[in-house]
Amino acid sequence: MTPPSADSHTADGLVRVGVAGLGYWGPNLARNFDALAGVELSWCCDSDEASRERLAPLFRGTRFTASFDDLLADETLDAIVLATPVPTHAELACRVLAAGKHCFVEKPLALTSADAQAVVDAARDAGKALMVGHLLEYHPGVRLLKETLDSGELGQARYIYGNRLNLGQLRSEENALWSLGAHDVSVVLALAGEEPTELAARGECYMQPGIEDVVFAFMRFPSGLAAHLHLSWLDPHKERRFTVVGSKRMATFDDMELERKLTIYDKGFDERADSYGEYITRAGDIRCPRVPNTEPLRLECEHFIDCIREGRTPRSDGESGLRVVRVLESLQRELDRSRRSLQSPVPG
Repeated sequence: MTPPSADSHTADGLVRVGVAGLGYWGPNLARNFDALAGVELSWCCDSDEASRERLAPLFRGTRFTASFDDLLADETLDAIVLATPVPTHAELACRVLAAGKHCFVEKPLALTSADAQAVVDAARDAGKALMVGHLLEYHPGVRLLKETLDSGELGQARYIYGNRLNLGQLRSEENALWSLGAHDVSVVLALAGEEPTELAARGECYMQPGIEDVVFAFMRFPSGLAAHLHLSWLDPHKERRFTVVGSKRMATFDDMELERKLTIYDKGFDERADSYGEYITRAGDIRCPRVPNTEPLRLECEHFIDCIREGRTPRSDGESGLRVVRVLESLQRELDRSRRSLQSPVPG
């Protein structure tokens, strides 16, 4: 994909940003962009008056509006950040790019690969940066896990599994795959460096008809790598963990750990020196490399601004977002195909 051009508005070093959507996640984005040096939070937009009134005292120099068109019409605005409901992502992102502005859109990029492709095409035509908010790709622990894997320290990656579990918020507009799995699919694809060729998924709808509370997803990749994801907002444990099993060593990223976020295990099977085809287990040292305690969202926002200033392609660009949507779409088809015929919640 052609890298975006540096924005002429940033000649004075100031990048002017607007945030649309002030519900659950939008205020966190607004807070981070407002705190960045050389960034002006020019606009905040939401149709809900109470949300605007709640946040206005926190951002005194920011204009608040109910109209998204106000942001599009502001020729001094360099970029718009979309934290709106997922079904609106593709349409609004295309409008942002058509208006000649850089676009940051929260995950997932769209609900279909066709819509995601349309946004990617719009970014290419506009020559503007398109970045998808796959937050975990900016987590220092995940970055260090990928560097460890890419360095060859773990050997060839054999399989990856992830657990994203909690007794969490029930959502009526998306299931656990799209709400939780967008995070984990993005990490698996980043670690694998390839897309899966075989996918399978099973889920159950216990609390709401047709909306999976728990999902088990499986992927096979051309290299021989396999990946499994357990996703649930109906679980007694709060887990955010990935494990990579390699041919030489193994590693675990555990975001619930305060200090030991990344652990590398010198474990595996070694061939016996005195016989052919027999193996013995190896359990060597365990080490926990230091992981910087920097807020991933701050790093993500900084990366977006740097890409605008320097004309660079974001790490989680539109093509990356499109790949994630393709996988989610394929897994959703498997969920639809295998869903139980009973569509009412299972009685307690």
